[in-house]
Amino acid sequence: MTAAVVMYSTRFCPYCMAARRLLRAKDVAYEEIPVDGNPELRRHMTELAGQRTVPQIWVGDTHVGGYTDLAALDSSGELDRLLSAAN
Repeated sequence: MTAAVVMYSTRFCPYCMAARRLLRAKDVAYEEIPVDGNPELRRHMTELAGQRTVPQIWVGDTHVGGYTDLAALDSSGELDRLLSAAN
């Protein structure tokens, strides 16, 4: 079973675009929650993540952080472990 991936994002954020590319390259399905122009949803994301910047990414119950955190996990091989973990 593959862990669910959720990403809060905005449409034109370059880090969001990079995260999408990385996840697609790994053939990972993900739920994207756009926070563009929705202050209430962005506030909710901030409460969950403790950060206002996008993207904010979760793999299963693990808050990964933003794109640079996701890329670092991928480089270390840890992302594959998280993705393969059953929820």
